[in-house]
Amino acid sequence: QVQFVESGGGLVQPGGSLKLSCTASGSIFSIFRMGWYRQAPGKQREVVAQIVPGGDTNYVDSVKGRFTISRDNTKNTVYLQMNSLKPEDTAVYYCNTSPSNSRSWGQGTQVTVSS
Repeated sequence: QVQFVESGGGLVQPGGSLKLSCTASGSIFSIFRMGWYRQAPGKQREVVAQIVPGGDTNYVDSVKGRFTISRDNTKNTVYLQMNSLKPEDTAVYYCNTSPSNSRSWGQGTQVTVSS
C-alpha cells in the first residue's frame, strides 16, 4: 500500500509563497496520476491540482495561475509551488493518487495565510 508524507507547510503572509513536498513509499509511484488536496476548517476536502505521469497538469479555478504542481519520479516526490497566497488558501494540504485512495492519506501539512 502506497503511503504519502507531506511537508513544507507553515505560516505565511498574504501574497507570500510556499513549496510543499510529498514523498511516496513504494516503487510504482511513477505510474500514478497524483493530486494535491486541501481541507479547510468546516469544509470538505477538495482537489486543487493534478498531474499525470507524463507531466500534464490541471488545477481548480481558484488556484490557476498561482499554484504549480510538479513531480520527480526518480525521487517518488510530488511538489506544489504556491505563490500569491491568500487567506482563503488556509487549509491542511494532502497528496494522494487521483482518484484518491482512502487508505493512503497521510497526516497532511498545515498552511496558514495570515497577516
